[in-house]
Amino acid sequence: MMTKFFTLLIAGFFCFIANARAQTATPATQPYGKVDKSDLEMTSCDFEKDANAEVLFAAGSVYFDQEYNIAFEHHVRIKVFNDNGKDKANIKLRYRAGNRLEYISGIQAETINLNNGSVVITKVDKKQILSQRINKLYSEFVFSFPDVKPGSIIEYKYVLTAASIVDFPDWYFQTDIPTRYSEIKTDIPSILYYKNLIMVNQPYVKNTADIKAIANVPSLRNEPHMSSRKDNTERILFELTSVNTTSFHQNFSDTWQKVGTEVLNDEDFGGQLKRKVAGEDDIINKAKSLPTTDQKIAFVFNEVKNTMKWDEEDDAYTNDGTTEAWNKKVGNSTEINLILNHLLQKAGVNSIPMLVSTRVNGKINPAYPNGYQFNKAIAYVPVDSASYYLLDASDKYNIYNEIPEDMLNGFGFYIDKANEKYELLFIQKTAPVREVTLITAEIKPDGKMTGTADISSLSYNRIETARQYKTDGEEKFIKSLTNGDNNLKISALKMTNMEVDTLPLMQHIDFNFDLTGSDENYIYFKPNLFSSAFDNDFLSEHRFTDIDFGYMSADAVNGVYKIPVGYKADALPKSVSMAMSDNSILFKRMVAEQDGSIFVRYSLSFKKSLFFKENYEEFHSFFKKMNEMMNEQIVLKKA
Repeated sequence: MMTKFFTLLIAGFFCFIANARAQTATPATQPYGKVDKSDLEMTSCDFEKDANAEVLFAAGSVYFDQEYNIAFEHHVRIKVFNDNGKDKANIKLRYRAGNRLEYISGIQAETINLNNGSVVITKVDKKQILSQRINKLYSEFVFSFPDVKPGSIIEYKYVLTAASIVDFPDWYFQTDIPTRYSEIKTDIPSILYYKNLIMVNQPYVKNTADIKAIANVPSLRNEPHMSSRKDNTERILFELTSVNTTSFHQNFSDTWQKVGTEVLNDEDFGGQLKRKVAGEDDIINKAKSLPTTDQKIAFVFNEVKNTMKWDEEDDAYTNDGTTEAWNKKVGNSTEINLILNHLLQKAGVNSIPMLVSTRVNGKINPAYPNGYQFNKAIAYVPVDSASYYLLDASDKYNIYNEIPEDMLNGFGFYIDKANEKYELLFIQKTAPVREVTLITAEIKPDGKMTGTADISSLSYNRIETARQYKTDGEEKFIKSLTNGDNNLKISALKMTNMEVDTLPLMQHIDFNFDLTGSDENYIYFKPNLFSSAFDNDFLSEHRFTDIDFGYMSADAVNGVYKIPVGYKADALPKSVSMAMSDNSILFKRMVAEQDGSIFVRYSLSFKKSLFFKENYEEFHSFFKKMNEMMNEQIVLKKA
């Protein structure tokens, strides 16, 4: 018996050793073209089963040549699990080609399939690797992998060379699909000193001075009201701080003052500030004739907005220049807004150019002075210490007296050459954005409701409603008002103040509503019509990113529902009030019956716009309870 026990113990031990060796036999990275058959046979990601594709490994290696150019070797291998993952076979490699700041060489790419047990490699034809110029600064290589199907492995590698020691490449461990292994190696000369700006939550599987690696990195999925993907991706950024030799020292830690000076000295920014545009005298003279600064700003802003067409490019610098952009009536966002800034200044308005980063581009790190963090210039008009205009004429739906929404909760960098002030300004909207809905309806004995709704939208609600109406058209817009409820029919819609920026946008709606579930004795209905502002976007039990609404808000829906003759209220939801523990969100529901009508009021107010993921449990619970309250029924009983 004892002999049998030791035999089993030894067998188990060697089985454990064999399994351990099997697990370590597959390297984290592999040479280009060498693929394990087990990866070709794999049908799903081990740690994210519903993934459409998986990065098997992403390997980066950064080193310097003899002339201190930075060389970045990048090797990526991806497994495609299903047809939805085939979009990963379309590759774009962007680089800064202007002034040959960067160039890409040595591109290799191939598709690897397993056909009847045999490994088949199909290389990407070099003639199919296309070079495209995006603008004066950026170009990209574009290619697609051939013969990609579920089960395929695709891989590519290239070398990006940068001419400046300042332009050390950043490394992102995380993407929109899971990553089995991600590694960055650096070989930095001892005379160069870089500071790491690290956002990594997972433990490293390798962590030395020269190698950082993470395994089993989950995909970064889009979540409701998250900030940019860049803000939330696990990453390491590199900033050159100094060069030190035995006989030489230079500090490269930029200041915002230095960044401002460099931007002003750049021909594609500072060189454009005073460039004239054709026909400007007529605009300037008209603006000067207006009695108030507010009217001058509104006039010039609308002239530029209505004259220029945005080319869909956000860039911190001009491409063709302001004069040429004005002549073509087409330009990138910075060209349009530097024209705006120039005309405002000529009209006597204290307008100052400001660099900003849009929401999709990511938040500015104030401790990292660098012009490359920004992706747009706008016009900044300070009024006093507490108020200002921020003007972006590249978006046709922006209005002059409202901060563009995609810049909120981030920093702008204003460049005031006249006063030699180059400073950051935190951009926020301090007043809540309001929307009020008034519903007047009559309930019929046959279980139908007819009525009207008047919706008054201000600020960003006004802008978004106008954008949706003009972009989608009236038919599609009317359909959106029903919020997916097929029992709600809109018979008429009238929009008022669509073109008057200073007034709320008004919607007057005539509607009919079938109260399904009603019978000859009872009528049931939920008084939550036209209440999309109260929708619960936070259904997931878990949250991986912070919640950024952009601005505070205050929404209210007030309804008066006339009870049909011969009926009375049998069950009414209770009046309730609910708040977050820090009172940052407040929900109220008030319900009352009087003189043959039922009065219902819902209100939801936010006292702040940013919520941390660490507090999501309470946040999730709050919205779940609010959603339940919004869906409680009123019951009418036949007398």
